[in-house]
Amino acid sequence: MKALLTVAVIGLSLVTAGALAKDKDKDKGKSLPPGLEKKLDNGGDLPPGWQKKLRKGDILDRDIYRRGKVIKSRDRDGLISIQVDDTVVRLVEDTREIISILSR
Repeated sequence: MKALLTVAVIGLSLVTAGALAKDKDKDKGKSLPPGLEKKLDNGGDLPPGWQKKLRKGDILDRDIYRRGKVIKSRDRDGLISIQVDDTVVRLVEDTREIISILSR
């Protein structure tokens, strides 16, 4: 009985440790403030000032990436171009690292 209880406690501690681990994407790049996340979820646009915060070399937030429309698919270097509102962002598809930003 003690062995079964010990296995159960160890198993629960492993599951709990995985649930408490930090999200790697949030550590690498900036995440959207809760108000902007809610606005995007409801179909709204990003404010113009937020677009200026995007810089070459940064990791594009996952929410912004999902919101974008792919205008040029993956090339042989793994780069894609997406359009978010009036801005075209060229980035590495796998890591979402921003290569360049073009305003229209």
